[in-house]
Amino acid sequence: MRIITGIYRSKVIHLPSFFTDRPTTDMAKESLFNLISNNFDYEDVRFLDLFAGSGSISYEMASRGCSDITCVDANKKYCDFINKNFAQMFPKKSPARVITADAFKFLERNPLNYDLIFADPPYDMEGIENIPQMIMDNPTLKPGAMLIMEHSAKTRFTDLTHIFDQRHYGKVNFSFYAKDRNEDNE
Repeated sequence: MRIITGIYRSKVIHLPSFFTDRPTTDMAKESLFNLISNNFDYEDVRFLDLFAGSGSISYEMASRGCSDITCVDANKKYCDFINKNFAQMFPKKSPARVITADAFKFLERNPLNYDLIFADPPYDMEGIENIPQMIMDNPTLKPGAMLIMEHSAKTRFTDLTHIFDQRHYGKVNFSFYAKDRNEDNE
């Protein structure tokens, strides 16, 4: 896995053998970050990476200048791996807080005062279809906040509220949601 652009452009991060999840492909990441760049100034973003896995999306955010990153994953080995990589890239002060927790419990117990949330749950996870509404209905979610869900083609979110775009890159699908998007764009 490699970082696409920013201060760590082309940095290769080797996944350990215990890592079984699929990281987001480079092609999909490149397209995704083109869309994010059109909506956010990375230095001003509070970013939440749910089901962080390898940390791939968080490394991209940090490489582009985001200094307020929260990574959440239930797998302690994955979280240790993310912490190790951030410590190597940012030895003085890591831009990331890494939390070992079930993402659903994290969403229930923590305020969602983030500008951008990326969720990449296992494609076959039970309850995946509830994640967007759970986030968008949270009263602590910042107005104008955006959620990006990565999912398989089998999972459809088109009838949910707050959805404003869907993109497909090979087997990777992204659905985009925004809280109070119309009010922010007026």
